[in-house]
Parts: sequence; C-alpha cells; structure tokens
Amino acid sequence: MRTRVTDMFGIELPIFAFSHCRDVVAAVSRAGGMGVLGALYFTPEELETELKWIDDHVDGRPYGVDVVMPASYEGADFAPEELVGRLQGMIPEGHRSFVEDLLAKHGVPQLSADADAGKVLLGWTDATARPQVEVALRHPIALLANALGPPPADVVDLAHEHGVKVAALASTPRHALKQVEVGVDVVVAQGTEAGGHTGEISTMVLIPQVVDAVDVPVLAAGGIGNGRQMAAGMALGAEGVWTGSLWLTVEEADTPEMAKRRILEATSRDTVRSRSWTGKPARLLRNEWTEAWESEESPGTLPMPLQFMLVSDALRRIGRSDASELATFPAGQIIGITNQVRSTKDVVFDLVTEYGEALERLERITED
Repeated sequence: MRTRVTDMFGIELPIFAFSHCRDVVAAVSRAGGMGVLGALYFTPEELETELKWIDDHVDGRPYGVDVVMPASYEGADFAPEELVGRLQGMIPEGHRSFVEDLLAKHGVPQLSADADAGKVLLGWTDATARPQVEVALRHPIALLANALGPPPADVVDLAHEHGVKVAALASTPRHALKQVEVGVDVVVAQGTEAGGHTGEISTMVLIPQVVDAVDVPVLAAGGIGNGRQMAAGMALGAEGVWTGSLWLTVEEADTPEMAKRRILEATSRDTVRSRSWTGKPARLLRNEWTEAWESEESPGTLPMPLQFMLVSDALRRIGRSDASELATFPAGQIIGITNQVRSTKDVVFDLVTEYGEALERLERITED
C-alpha cells in the first residue's frame, strides 16, 4: 500500500495505532504500520523509560508519541510552580462531597496509607505537556501528535527542527484548517464514534469535508475497527487510518483485566460522550459513573483540567476495588466488534486482508 503518509514515514502500511501500552506500539510498528505511544499518563521520567524500551524493541521501525496540549483550559496563565495548588483551590467542596458520596454508595474503600500519591494533573496543560515533548524529542521518534486543538506553533517548529513530523486531531473542517495554519504535516480527522475526546460529526460525514478543506494528508479516525471500515475511510479521501480502541483487547495490551472483560462484552451502544472524565466531551464506556454525572444530584462537571483533578484518585480507588459498575475509561463504538483477544500482528494482518477483500468486492461490482 502506498500513500503520501507511507512515503512520508517510510512505512509499509498506512495504519497508525494509538496506545498507552509500549508493547502494542512496538508490535504495530514491527508489523509495518506505526505505533503511537500516548504520553499523557507518564511523568517525564516514566516516559523516558517507556521510550527507551520502545527504541530497543521496535527493530529500527518508526514510531510516534502523542501528547495533550489543549488550546484552552483553566489556569493557562498560572505559573508552573503554583499550577497544581491554585487549581486544587478552584475545586468546589460540593463536587468533592458528590464524588465521595458516590464512592461510598458503591462501597469503594479509601486508598491505603502507603498507596502511591495520585497523578492529579497529568499532561492536560501546556506546562505539564512540554516536558513530555522534550523527552520525546530526545528519542528517534518519527511523529509527534497532539490530541486536543492545534499544537503551539513553537512546538511544531521545534519538532520540525528535530526532523519530526507533526500530526493533530480535528473534529471539524475549521479545526483542521487551524491545524494546518500552525504547520502540522498530517491531520487526523476524528469522527464522533471515536473513543476519548471527540466531536459531534460522524466519520462518514467528516472525512470528505476535511479532505476537501486541507492540502496535507488526512488520516481517518473514529469507528475504524476492520478492513472494510479502513477501505471506507480511504474511499472518502483519507490516506491512512488512525486507530485506538481496536488495540485495547489485544494480547499485548496492558488494559486492566476488568476493563478488558467489559470491552469484550460490550456492544456499540454501550458508550456515551461524557464530560465526567476530563471536563471536555469524551466517549467513555457507559456505566453508573457516567450516569451519575448526568443525574439530578450531580453538581455538574468542571472545566479541564479541574474535572480530572477532582476524580483522579477516585478512579484509582475504583480500579483497586470490585466496583466494576463504576470503572470508566475511554472507548469508541467499535468495541462492539472487539469480542475476542488476538495478537497485535494478527489484527494488523486482518485489517490488510479485509481491506483487500473490500476492494475486490468493489471491483466486481463495477465490472462490465
């Protein structure tokens, strides 16, 4: 397969795989696509360890790193050294009480006294994401991606100085144009079917609009879970696909077993766009957590990054308990077809095989 993105990165397949698991990233790159490591949950020191491991296990193949540098968020003008403290002071006590009452209702215990301190902020801000960018650019990455809004122009320039291409996600044609204005090399047009932060326009509608709006290569994202869907995205004008939820249940994934089991059992109707995770709309697995934040008792969600700071330790407590009905995590609508555990290599092989079969089907239809 050959498109502008395969030529741009020297890869065999225009398949990009976003994952927080280094094993999945390396496996996809070794299989001919490009794995992209989500840096959000890692401290700079942890990210250094993860990328060093990928360097040693990717067999010289290209890979990327994804950071979150939102265009707007609370506390953007705070000094880095006082950021966490000032943001914590902005969280209302009523919201803290709501979270505690919800956990108590479901019997979720407190963390033990010797438990590690929670990561309450992560890379949700410019100040916390820039150290991740610095670490990433010390490694032989081929791509730096930004998941929320256009990346800062100086970060794009810095990546280009290191010979690294830049991608950014867009959920409307207007967003795509803003990405191109700051110099991104690839636009990921992500439909509302996608897991995590996503907009309101469906993939089928969005892709051709973005392709017509920009002159850089476009990757189709949202609802890409098999080769037929990949072929559909390419037919709409995309030059590759960006996948995420597809990799949550592969053998190499470090997805918690409780979460993996729920994904395998879920249908495509079992996700919902909710602000209950970060304060911005994100598609999550629907459960009693997401329902609680939409109930009459809910105080309403807080803007980014306050919402995640409010719930971060609560999510850790839920993860260490038996309260599976509260366990929430990003997941796209394609979890309805991820009903078995397979190796990453087999998933890539099936994508390509089904893609070819879809093209053959279309050729038969158009034969005279």
